[in-house]
Amino acid sequence: MRRIILSTESGADVPSDLAEKYDVQIVPMHIIMDGKDYLDGYLPVQDIYDYYGRTKKIPSTTSTNAHEYQEFFANIRESFPDCIIVHIGYTSKASSSFQNAVIAAEEFEGIFLIDALNVTGGLAAIVLYAAELLEQEPSIEPEHLVEKIEAIVPKSRLVFIPGSLEFLKAGGRVSNMASLIGTLLKIKPCIELKDGKLMSTKKYRGNMSGATEKLFSDYLNTYNIDRKQLYFIYSIGFDERIKQRMDEIAKENRFHNIRWIQAGGMISTHSGAGGFGVAGLEQ
Repeated sequence: MRRIILSTESGADVPSDLAEKYDVQIVPMHIIMDGKDYLDGYLPVQDIYDYYGRTKKIPSTTSTNAHEYQEFFANIRESFPDCIIVHIGYTSKASSSFQNAVIAAEEFEGIFLIDALNVTGGLAAIVLYAAELLEQEPSIEPEHLVEKIEAIVPKSRLVFIPGSLEFLKAGGRVSNMASLIGTLLKIKPCIELKDGKLMSTKKYRGNMSGATEKLFSDYLNTYNIDRKQLYFIYSIGFDERIKQRMDEIAKENRFHNIRWIQAGGMISTHSGAGGFGVAGLEQ
């Protein structure tokens, strides 16, 4: 039986301890500041905000290219000879990274590619679901594993409130942003992943504490999330007191395992400091 290795991009924000536990292989995406290319995951997120503070410029991001994927897949095979690779990718609706993985995979055999149509904690939830399933059923056939992962993709639900509307506006990755113009300073928009695209949906007024509670309440009322696992996503600068309150509310709603995930460089570049999100899998 050939061993199955999972892989994904840095934009999944899979915590390093869990990536190590499950041997999840992570390929970096890119952050560009003043024409210099930095690998996501190796650049401290605080540097992004410091750069913006100095220059009032927001860094840009680029996807992992096909050549990098070829090296990435080759290195996995070198570390895990004769393995099957199941790559769970960043949404193809917001990045060319997945398509580049498809191009690179043509040079290899035994690679399965899944477009997760999600980012950050929503993508991490899918990757970690696959990792736990693989741990429980190490002899599972790759085709069966892929079927199970593909079935869970539409059940991964991610919502978040960006920390900085300036970052969100400049990023240009959110559809229907025009609807926010004129009220940017008065509201906190809820951003959701719908069919792989980032969409502005609800709008919350008031402070971040009240907005996060309302966001979570709406999330639970909209989706029947599996209580076994919940992911809270935050970016640097998020209030620790709000984190404590959200833990309390999650426990009141009978969530057994609550994991906080810090947004990495890819997501932080588009959402700014002090953001908050929720991700989980529907039952």
